[in-house]
Amino acid sequence: MREGFICLQGLISTKTMEQKASSSSMAMAAIWCFIVYLTIATTCCSAVSKPSFDDNFSIMWSENHFKTSEDGQTWFLSLDNDTGCGFQTKQKYRFGWFSMKLKLVGGDSAGVVTAYYMCTEDGAGPTRDELDFEFLGNRTGEPYLIQTNIYKNGTGNREMRHKLWFDPTLDYHTYSILWNSHQIIFFVDKVPVRVFKNADYENNFFPNQKPMYLFSSIWNADDWATRGGLEKTDWKKAPFVSSYKDFTVDGCQWKDPYPDCVSTTTQHWWDQYDAWHLTKDQKLDFAWVQRNLVIYDYCQDTERFPTLPEECSLSPWD
Repeated sequence: MREGFICLQGLISTKTMEQKASSSSMAMAAIWCFIVYLTIATTCCSAVSKPSFDDNFSIMWSENHFKTSEDGQTWFLSLDNDTGCGFQTKQKYRFGWFSMKLKLVGGDSAGVVTAYYMCTEDGAGPTRDELDFEFLGNRTGEPYLIQTNIYKNGTGNREMRHKLWFDPTLDYHTYSILWNSHQIIFFVDKVPVRVFKNADYENNFFPNQKPMYLFSSIWNADDWATRGGLEKTDWKKAPFVSSYKDFTVDGCQWKDPYPDCVSTTTQHWWDQYDAWHLTKDQKLDFAWVQRNLVIYDYCQDTERFPTLPEECSLSPWD
């Protein structure tokens, strides 16, 4: 807003000078300066995000299992033998960049799943679209696994699992999703760990028609999460707590009946050519992830899928 203040100061200084302009000219200058100041002030203020929990999210269930830090900038979800907890954004989005910092449950977290995902609804509906990050807990000393999955019209079964190159329980790390009509990328600390491409024809595997909320939750999944359900949750270690901060969204907010994101416009960086493909540096990072961190890829599971799903033929490198 500095330019607006300079303009006003200049006007004030002019008033103290000898009268070299007519009163009408001074009036026009005053109006012009006020417009400049108002425009800059409005732009400045509209660019400020609202980082508090209540500005962006609603609690889905078990409010007594949700806490915030004193400054309201860090949020904690807890799981015990009674219940877990979850929250969701108040707004729906179609395409964009979605990011959050998480610190996962430390110690013995076998059976515990922390989920961070996007979905078209707040339940497991039969026609939902969904983009999943699921963090699968483990016994003390054993690494966390990340499972990602993608649903279109209620059909998933597109799982991948990765190891991490750090301990996600010691500090906050950033988990992000880039979603446009060409690709979906899952990022960990800005490193692409999974790329899911769209085809150049209408299909039933790439979710791009329905707006989604963003969710996170913590819940018990000891029937499958750790070693296929062999390792059970040790409730003596409860409560299990995951924490969150620095939610960031740069996306198209859905507004009925005709939102801007009904069709792509390429007005935003996440909907422009450079975001339709991996960059050169991202390809190097992605190649390293593929070599070192992939535990399971459904596109390599010919026992489960004797005929591989059609999307498996699309190259993430294109």
